[in-house]
Amino acid sequence: MRFVLIIAAAASLAGCASITRGSTNQVTVTTEPAGASVRTSMNHSCPSSPCTFTVGRKDEFIVTASKPGYREATMPVKTRIAGSGAAGFAGNVLVGGVIGMGVDAATGATLEHYPNPIVLALQPEAPASAPGPRRKKAPASSPASKPVAQAETKPAS
Repeated sequence: MRFVLIIAAAASLAGCASITRGSTNQVTVTTEPAGASVRTSMNHSCPSSPCTFTVGRKDEFIVTASKPGYREATMPVKTRIAGSGAAGFAGNVLVGGVIGMGVDAATGATLEHYPNPIVLALQPEAPASAPGPRRKKAPASSPASKPVAQAETKPAS
């Protein structure tokens, strides 16, 4: 009976990082200036930043922010092994064994998103069109265009 309880306890604790960290993560997006609409390549969206999305720990995606008068800004969001996720994964050696390691790897519980929080700086759009180069006015008169006085000639005697 005691052996069955130990097996049941080990099976219930399989995937230590899955239990302690879960399979989802919250990612916060802020924009400068605030108030931009935000969307992800995973079809998450919010009408006005700052906002927070709950995403799977294994998911990598692209965040896009837009606001009238500003250029659209994008940033890829990647995953990496988190320090606490690695500790939970290592805990499987003591408690969860190979099954726990498999569960953690399958759920992505050992991963975290980076960057998190995400800060997107929106750049103002360029002016619509700059005026063309200005022409210089032609001078009213130049010294070279004035008539030259002719010298008088005397008749020979």
